[in-house]
Order: sequence, then C-alpha cells, then structure tokens
Amino acid sequence: MNPKAPASPLTSTETETELSEWQIEIGAAVLLGPGTSILIGEIEGLGAPEVRPQDVDNPVGDGALPGADHYGPRIVRIEAGIKTPGDPAAATKILARLQQAARAEGVRTSTGKMSVLRARWPGSETRRLYGRIRRMEATSIASSVHGWIPLDIEFVAMDPLFHADTPTHLTLSLDQAARPGRITNTGDAPAWPTLRITGPISQPKVWNAVTGQTLELDMSLRAGEYVDLATRPGTRWALRNGTINAAGSLSPRSRLDHFTVPPGSSEIAWSGDDSTATSSLTVSWRSAHTTL
Repeated sequence: MNPKAPASPLTSTETETELSEWQIEIGAAVLLGPGTSILIGEIEGLGAPEVRPQDVDNPVGDGALPGADHYGPRIVRIEAGIKTPGDPAAATKILARLQQAARAEGVRTSTGKMSVLRARWPGSETRRLYGRIRRMEATSIASSVHGWIPLDIEFVAMDPLFHADTPTHLTLSLDQAARPGRITNTGDAPAWPTLRITGPISQPKVWNAVTGQTLELDMSLRAGEYVDLATRPGTRWALRNGTINAAGSLSPRSRLDHFTVPPGSSEIAWSGDDSTATSSLTVSWRSAHTTL
C-alpha cells in the first residue's frame, strides 16, 4: 500500500494472471495441470481440514465432555508426474524448478514467512492458500530416461481457508460524510484485513460498524508517517514506518485476532485528530472461502 494514496474514498483491485481450470501453481514458480508438462493424478486435502478437538474426559462418568473444536492446518497432497516424452533433459529441468520452489530460502529460513499455492477449480476464480512446501519428492527415476518422473508433493497451509487471488483496497479520508467505507467480502468466511493509517493524525481509531470490532492507537503520526496493522494468522503485527514495533500503542480492547471482515457487506469507519484533513486510511483484504 502506498503511504501517499489519495485520501478520497477509492476501491481498487490488483489482478494476477488467472489460472486455467484444474491448474495449480506452487510458490509462484511452477504450474501444474492442463496445458503444462506436469500432469496431476490425485489430490488430497481439499475437503474439511482435520479438527483439533479440546474434548475432556468426563470426571464423573463414562465418555467425554465436548470442548471447542478448532481446525488444524490444511494438508494438501498432490500426486503428479512430469511428462516430456523423449526429452529427459526437459524433465530434469522441470524437476529442478520444483526443487528450487520447495527450497524457497526467503521463506524456509524465516519465521512466519509463507509460500503460496494458487489453484482454480471449475465454476470459480483462482484462489490461494498460504503455507509451506513440506515435500517435493521424485518417487521414482526409473522412467526418467523417457521423460517421465512421478512426483509426491505436500503443501501445508497454516490457515485452512482459501483466499481470493485478487486483493481489494479501500482508501478513506477522515471525512466520510459523502461516501461511507462500504467493504464486501464475497466469500463465506471472515477475511483478515491489513490496514495502513497515514499521517498527520493523532489518536487514530478504526472500527467495523457491523461487527463492533475496534482498533485504537495511542500515538501521533507526522505528515508522511504511517502505521501498518496486519491481522492474518502468522503475520499479526503493528509496525510504524515499516520498522518500529507499535503493538504497545494498541489499547487493551484492540484485538488484531478479532478484527475481521465478515462475509457479505459491512462498513469501516475511523476517526482521529487531523487539522489538515490530509490523513488517510487504507484497508486491504482478500475474500475468504471454505472451499475452492
């Protein structure tokens, strides 16, 4: 998000290359499925993710007492094969690209960073998962001389929800009388937004008028300064000017893990002290879905 974004209300989107139906892209590097040299056989892990129950034994009788059920990570297993008939060199080059995508030094060695798996199923647009490539194995090389290499791929999505491939942005000035901050999550699950407040402003406060969720910051920003608030699991933080931890400026009731964009339409509003009327709030989100 640009700290110099216009202060008037504006909704925009960023478009990535749309995949063809049945295609999967791993780590923004390798494409699998129709129209590629990697054929997909079987896929597991696209249904309901495994439940992490919190049941407890019944202390006075048989059975157990049900607790809260939470979903664990989504584990996607892909059975595939590289097929370049009569060209084993091409097959080994594709395998090398897959291995490089799995290695992903910028992700693999950094806490909290994740790769992306993009996929498109018939009847829907491209959607994405965030996680790590845990397995990228050539299960046999016996047929590689003929340009055929079977593969076993595993991608573990830390957040089991599927997210829209295209993010949506809404930029608002403090004067929302002319046009409220209407936002829409076209999915069927709460989406995790990212917010940027750009100064000059002091004591900024952002809330969703439908859910009542609020974020308040005890801080002042000069012209050109900004604070970013990220709410997605694994990347929850408040950073001032991109480097300074500002989590301590959040009020006790300001919960990043509760601030979501609910399915359907809702309204973002905000306030603060700005005598220049030049500060702005930008909200970015990807609609969230329970299925592909």
